[in-house]
Amino acid sequence: MHRLGFVVRSRSHRFRLERLVAGRSPGRGALLPPPAHLSLRDSRTLNLALDPPEPVGRARLVLSRGGVRHEVPLAVERLASGGGRLLTATVTLRGPGAEPGASGLRLADGVWRLTVVTTGPEGRVRRRGLALAPEVPQPATPTLRYAPDSRTGALLRLVRCRGGRAALQVTRPLPHAELVRFAPRGDGGTVHGRLVAAPPEGWRAEAVRRRDGVVVPAQVTWRGSEFSLDLPLGGMTGAGAGQWVWDFRLVRDDRDDRPDRPDRPLRGRATARGPRVAARRELPLARRLTDVRDPATAFPAPFRVYALPCGSLVRAHAHFTKSGAFAVTCLELTEGR
Repeated sequence: MHRLGFVVRSRSHRFRLERLVAGRSPGRGALLPPPAHLSLRDSRTLNLALDPPEPVGRARLVLSRGGVRHEVPLAVERLASGGGRLLTATVTLRGPGAEPGASGLRLADGVWRLTVVTTGPEGRVRRRGLALAPEVPQPATPTLRYAPDSRTGALLRLVRCRGGRAALQVTRPLPHAELVRFAPRGDGGTVHGRLVAAPPEGWRAEAVRRRDGVVVPAQVTWRGSEFSLDLPLGGMTGAGAGQWVWDFRLVRDDRDDRPDRPDRPLRGRATARGPRVAARRELPLARRLTDVRDPATAFPAPFRVYALPCGSLVRAHAHFTKSGAFAVTCLELTEGR
């Protein structure tokens, strides 16, 4: 967990530096006014519509980061009323983790500059950035403005750099266990999920009781990166009397890959003898690849009574927390147990 926090902090620092670089302007007049429309939907579709700054014969949108450039032609569309024109583009984007054969522009983790390149009728070429108006605070809505890609977990969003220049920030996903659906049965329930940005080998599942951290192992079945986890309701109620809330996670013990100590779990930081990784990795089970602001309200679930194979009756409430974590509240109803 400490390593994960370090990665998040270092990445945030790098993004701030990249936004400073991307916001540099070559001089006055280098930014076009905010476009009539600029949006990014589901971290996959970029839509742009802007008024031509002057008569143009050809125009294109350039996405650049370092030495990598992607060019998108801008089409000229006539407005139905007034006879005006707009330069428009709709382009599919793919962030880190996309399948090799997926269509669209593939963007690496980082900040990408948006530049409009126009060629006038006389052949003059001009390159200018797009200005992005400051965000105006809006009332909270049920959905978030920017949502991660539902398949890869990559998050793409528009950002305003130094000087007001628009840029595209691409954030690769951190490893996590994504809940896809929960299937209740009369004698229990099964959680279906998949790993995001993590290898599927070596993971086991646990139910962890809040407050005191009691752990109950859970049976998990794998199909590549997808998994099915059976709720261990018998073990959860058998761990102690009363009603408790349980969280779920996938756990893996990493091993030392150095030739002199191949089977020793690693603890601590890197040394001169070789790299060290965390001895224990934990991935909480949650629903994060969604645009829902409050999963606890958006995905309500009723209390259910389950008849376990051992003969016990258990009342359980499978639900999401406000942050999207999956949890189960359970209580044994059978008397004398």
